[in-house]
Amino acid sequence: MDNYGIGGNEVKSDASEAFADIPQNRTLMMEKLTKDTPVKPQITHGLQTIEQVFENYKPEVEVEFTDANGSPIKEQLKFANLGDFGVKGITEQSNYLKDITTQKDQYQKIVKQLKTNKILKTALENPEAKQAMIDSIHALIQELNNNK
Repeated sequence: MDNYGIGGNEVKSDASEAFADIPQNRTLMMEKLTKDTPVKPQITHGLQTIEQVFENYKPEVEVEFTDANGSPIKEQLKFANLGDFGVKGITEQSNYLKDITTQKDQYQKIVKQLKTNKILKTALENPEAKQAMIDSIHALIQELNNNK
């Protein structure tokens, strides 16, 4: 059977060809899945699925984050499936990234309150009310620190 692409280009089929063309909507990826390069490369046979590849190579990487103070934080990330490479998969493995995500969510809630809460907006516009709120927040912080 002849394959025709856009524009009517003919692709001759070769009966002795061992490899099929990769469809245009697919991507072939080749990556280094181990931390250290092997001394002697080896061919691994029989891996039929992505899960088998992950199970065989058990890819992992040590990453270093820098916190707000500039201190390095080292963490080990392991990958057991393709979902582990996404934002959610990486964040679930990292305590540092979980903390940062929680902090980001809290900041977004505060911004939402500042944008939509009319009483809060009015209080922040009045210098006396604003100072009273700041004093209240400082008192709450001090109380929380004393109860640790």
